[in-house]
Amino acid sequence: MAAVPAKLHNMPDEFTPQPPSPPPPPPPNFAGYTTARPPYASGYPPAYFAGYRPTPPNNRSPWFYMAVIGGSFAAICLLIWGMAWFAMRSVKGDDGLALGGDRIGVIDIEGVILSPDTVNTQLRKFGDDSSVKAIILHINSPGGGAAASQEIYHEVLRVRKEKHKKIVASVESVGASGAYYIASACDRIYANEASVVGSIGVIMEWMNYGDLMKWAKLKNITITAGELKDAGDPSRDLTSKEQAYFQSLVDNMYSQFVHDVATGRNSSDEKIKPLATGQVWTGKQSLSLGLIDRIGGFRTALMDTARDVGISGEPSIVRPAKNKRGLLSLLTEDGEDLFPNPGQMLNRAPGFYFMWK
Repeated sequence: MAAVPAKLHNMPDEFTPQPPSPPPPPPPNFAGYTTARPPYASGYPPAYFAGYRPTPPNNRSPWFYMAVIGGSFAAICLLIWGMAWFAMRSVKGDDGLALGGDRIGVIDIEGVILSPDTVNTQLRKFGDDSSVKAIILHINSPGGGAAASQEIYHEVLRVRKEKHKKIVASVESVGASGAYYIASACDRIYANEASVVGSIGVIMEWMNYGDLMKWAKLKNITITAGELKDAGDPSRDLTSKEQAYFQSLVDNMYSQFVHDVATGRNSSDEKIKPLATGQVWTGKQSLSLGLIDRIGGFRTALMDTARDVGISGEPSIVRPAKNKRGLLSLLTEDGEDLFPNPGQMLNRAPGFYFMWK
């Protein structure tokens, strides 16, 4: 085996020694003084500086955790109660914050009266509710369909008689014709001085498009059995017999209107008929004519009614929940509200109205 060169035995002497490691950075300055640090041992820093100790674990009292759990439980209960209260309010239509006690029911009658269903349902609901001590009809309407107005009139009388509920009418801007028909069934009628009241009368109308059909060179073909079966055909003029026929219907409805107003106002047909010319009066004029009972707005009617039924202080009001239709209901229904059927535009039968125009 060959001998190892002598130069290999001298290799360690040829290595350059490594410079010493730089000193560690100075300790941080806390509140103006420097924490003393002992010298490092074996080139490794200590676990922590001298004079510094790790923060001991925060041992909280059991009452703290009980308070957190109890507060969370109370918050959940409050949230559930609030959701239940809002759900009840949306169903019952509560307008105030009171959850019980004596209340005044308010039913709004606005715009043209086309159907009695909504108002009559609300009247029955308030009539059966023992917490509702009285009902106010808040009216702002020129009237509407003759039969619809008459049906609401009779429902007001029924609730007054069978449920022994005080029902008051408060006319805002307009309480005319069919709307006044309804108001006359109430125990008392309030109106502002500038409110429009009255218009006791009947109107019948429909659209005659006979000239339009002639211009378009169209003919309406009708086969009937009975002389007056197609009376009121909008494609032609009335005959003299048809004119007398419809006038007799209007006169009969007019006499019903006058009689019902006289009954509701505890008057007589002879006293009401001179006022039943179809004209309107201001609230101030109506008071002297006996068409209303007192000048005043809704607030006056509310406070007077509450006092009459024994409610002291600020009365609690309850209103029926409004039927709010969302986008989903509009999309899932038949869509005639968004896109009316063109055929319905021509389906205009003669209509009888208790309405002021």
